[in-house]
Amino acid sequence: MPNHTPHRALQRSAHHATQRTSSDTAFATRVARAGLDCRGPAQQAAGVALLVVAALVATTAYAAGDEPTTTPYRPSVSTPAALSAPGWLEIEAGFEHDHAGAARRDSVPATFKLAFSPDWGVRVGGEAWVRQRDEAGRSSGVGDTSVVLKRRFAIDDKQAFGLEGGVTFATARQGLGNGSGKTDVGLNAIYSADFGDAWHTDLNLATTRLGQADAGASRSQWLWAASLSRALDERWGVVGEFAGTNQRGAGGTSQFLVAASCNVSKRLTLDAGAARSLRSGPATWSAFTGFTWLAAPLF
Repeated sequence: MPNHTPHRALQRSAHHATQRTSSDTAFATRVARAGLDCRGPAQQAAGVALLVVAALVATTAYAAGDEPTTTPYRPSVSTPAALSAPGWLEIEAGFEHDHAGAARRDSVPATFKLAFSPDWGVRVGGEAWVRQRDEAGRSSGVGDTSVVLKRRFAIDDKQAFGLEGGVTFATARQGLGNGSGKTDVGLNAIYSADFGDAWHTDLNLATTRLGQADAGASRSQWLWAASLSRALDERWGVVGEFAGTNQRGAGGTSQFLVAASCNVSKRLTLDAGAARSLRSGPATWSAFTGFTWLAAPLF
């Protein structure tokens, strides 16, 4: 299937079914997949800028016909079974705004992906910056950091299974992270398939062992996600997705997401979309935009 919407035939990942135990502000945590480290925002910004410059210099020698294409995991919750181009550093980043009632949360997710082969890869992700506002006041800083190892199991040209194992480290200040506030460990099972001329689906079922949980709640959390995407032409694609979480003693969440993507070139894909919670009570809304960039060959 052509490189279309937030995914081709496969991760993203799937991730980490992490939980924001501090508040109900959003399932929009969208399972934190992206990230840097626990350094300050200024240092992180400088590091990213240097990486971008180095990547641009390193790729000038490649002719367009020799380049592989991006493999976006953004912006949906589900991750495809496919990995990014082996040996290439692929970067995903964007901006997300969530709001639920009086609560607001803005974040800059970023993920660095590297595949060692068509079947093995790793990614490091988190939130380079977070700003949160609610009745208790406002705070900002970096988010949690996740490290995920991925294995793909091909079935045929159109289908594949995937398995991801990951660890989320509590690098964010209290209340800013997407995880439990302690180290979380997760496992994600993936099924991806192409069908028809332009359709693609990703099904994810993930479980996370939380480092800590609220009183009376289980430390095991489940996440499910099912996306259906379609390539409209060689450049444009759309995706729709239902996803949710369940945790004994803490209830469940669910949301619907819709997004569009545009392949600017083989090495750059842009995306934008929105999501809304489906549970009863005040709705949580999310709006997001970002990019997937095949930055540079490392080996």
